[in-house]
Amino acid sequence: MKPGAFWALCWIATWAAACMASPEASTSGGYLFAHMTTGDYGRLYYAISEDGLHWTRLNEGRRILDDYRGHPDVCRGHDGRYYLIGNYERREEINLWVSEDLVCWSRFGSFTPDIYKTPGFRPALRYHGAPKIMYDEPSGQYLITWHSTELEPIKEDTEQFWRGMRTLYVLSKDLRTFNEPRRLFAFDMATIDVIVRREGDRYTAILKDERYPSFDWPTGKTIRICSSPNLTGPWTEPSAPITANFHEAPALIRRPDGRGWYLYYEQYPGVTYGLSTAPRLEGPWHAVYWKDYSTPPGARHGCMIEITPDQHRAILAAYGSEKGV
Repeated sequence: MKPGAFWALCWIATWAAACMASPEASTSGGYLFAHMTTGDYGRLYYAISEDGLHWTRLNEGRRILDDYRGHPDVCRGHDGRYYLIGNYERREEINLWVSEDLVCWSRFGSFTPDIYKTPGFRPALRYHGAPKIMYDEPSGQYLITWHSTELEPIKEDTEQFWRGMRTLYVLSKDLRTFNEPRRLFAFDMATIDVIVRREGDRYTAILKDERYPSFDWPTGKTIRICSSPNLTGPWTEPSAPITANFHEAPALIRRPDGRGWYLYYEQYPGVTYGLSTAPRLEGPWHAVYWKDYSTPPGARHGCMIEITPDQHRAILAAYGSEKGV
């Protein structure tokens, strides 16, 4: 697509959304999956679904945003706009983009947490892995999490780097100023890929147990959950695994029938996506039969969010699909 035509589509999509949207707009427009791919790791791609089970790749399988780097994670913010977070591999800064409509993205800013000021954490190197973002409406704060390690990588034991992973966070009211980093969990367990969601009056952290599986640690490399009455804890001890070993990158959406949740997770390295469902975030969780859902070939880490019918139409108008929708 030529640059002039792209920005024209952006203007049309934004104008259409502004004309059609209302504060009471339905969220039954399906779901958007912002993700990367095996062949283009760390870049931004889109897929869309009406039922949360069957996903269609958009933009003829091309990137959505050329200057994006990271593990895509999106939230709707305090001002109704959408914020996308990411970072360049092995660089210190965490970057943010903003969008009115999920069609056109622009750079919002960046910040560099000083992980050396984190109480109870001794970093082995400056590393901010896979940052995630959520906006907590009750407190009016953004929670940004990422993982960093207390153990240096060594050739003799590649798992040492990952055994040292702990989840850190910062809070912000405006994504311009941030508090000092803190550890999210008090328990001493390697964790990565943490997302936090609110259900009722409790918060649930969905995490990857990053220890390598062994007779001493059979829960390693699985998705587990814990909960808290507060945004930043204290958290319960992690649950039993929701997945088998060697799964990561959880993505959570509400079921369209209103009967609970869908939780996607990646069997890696880039093998396939698994799916579980539960009536509540606390469970019980059970696996969905693999023939009952489908994700785009080669899709890797990302996030899924609910969209309105107007947003669904605008995204399709801008990016179409491989099926010509």
